[in-house]
Amino acid sequence: MSSIDRIFADTFGQSPDIVAAAPGRVNLIGEHIDYSDGFVLPFAIADQTYAAIRIRPDRLVRIASVQRRNKIVSVPLDDIKPGLKGEWERYALGVIWAMGVKQGLDIMIDGHVPLGAGLSSSAALECSVATAINHLFSCGFDLHALARLAQKAENDYVGVPCGIMDQSVSLMAQPGSALLLDCRDLTSRNVSFDVASNGLELLIIDTQAHHSLTDGGYARRRQSCESVVAKLLVQSMRELSLEKLSASKDLLSDTEFIRARHAVTEIARVHSAVAALEAKNFVELGRLLNASHASLRDDYNVSCPELNAAVDASISAGALGARMVGGGFGGSAIALIKAVDTVGTIHTIENAFKRASFKAPRFFTSLPSQGAQIIRRG
Repeated sequence: MSSIDRIFADTFGQSPDIVAAAPGRVNLIGEHIDYSDGFVLPFAIADQTYAAIRIRPDRLVRIASVQRRNKIVSVPLDDIKPGLKGEWERYALGVIWAMGVKQGLDIMIDGHVPLGAGLSSSAALECSVATAINHLFSCGFDLHALARLAQKAENDYVGVPCGIMDQSVSLMAQPGSALLLDCRDLTSRNVSFDVASNGLELLIIDTQAHHSLTDGGYARRRQSCESVVAKLLVQSMRELSLEKLSASKDLLSDTEFIRARHAVTEIARVHSAVAALEAKNFVELGRLLNASHASLRDDYNVSCPELNAAVDASISAGALGARMVGGGFGGSAIALIKAVDTVGTIHTIENAFKRASFKAPRFFTSLPSQGAQIIRRG
């Protein structure tokens, strides 16, 4: 019996009917454009969140966590609706609400995606629960539909106006590849992401600066983009070229213009990054990562001193490129480095953080990994 099965049985008195897992993600490039119908290029990391679920004979939902064994949240199914107060369990309750579950459940969550690191622990939780429920009740939702339902849970239940990227890659990712995802219709194709055979490594730097998307900063940036779209009478940012945006500058506020400039240039960078990967031009890929960070820092204003320090230190240590990832305001950065420089790069970043009196960062590496899956049934 695995640890989650054992803890589930100890907590709820019986074994789970099903165990599913879903991973966190790193977005190689294409930040803050999923809600603008853009293209993104994420991949799943090896760290996963597990959801063990058992059907109850009544209409009560009980949720617990391996990480917080002393607390069981109990909610009648009829009370699960937007506005219900809570903490991390809202992500699971939101999925139950979005999927229209009609029967009580016992749920145990075991999360291994670092929290607050910008690696989408929330989508991993949502997608592990959604995958388990989809199979447990034979709902028949395909991956696109499940991604939309998990996004609905986060948008309408939790209250974070995220785009569709995190849920999509957590469900759809394939080992060895990044996922080029069209966020308008969720069509996708795999793009080989094999840096190791070229002597490179993608270093993930968790700055340990607080990362939260529920404080309004994320929502305000999305609102700026929606305002630009309405003023310029286009369907989304992907219909804008930099030339058209510049010609329409007088119609926009200064803030709207720079937010839109990030979106337009970032969408273009995604396509350039795919071309660079397919040509194995990692120098060009590094340049694009640097440009992405500059745009997120200066035009979108979602970086922070810790993220800037991680990026600047990586580049000073010889990284081909580096940038912040995720929603910003804290969280993680990535650096494309030569594998032989890993230890030296880590030391350089640690020293930069120490000089600035920042909390010590954490470091990870991950190869592109498998998306959500059923671990076992019954």
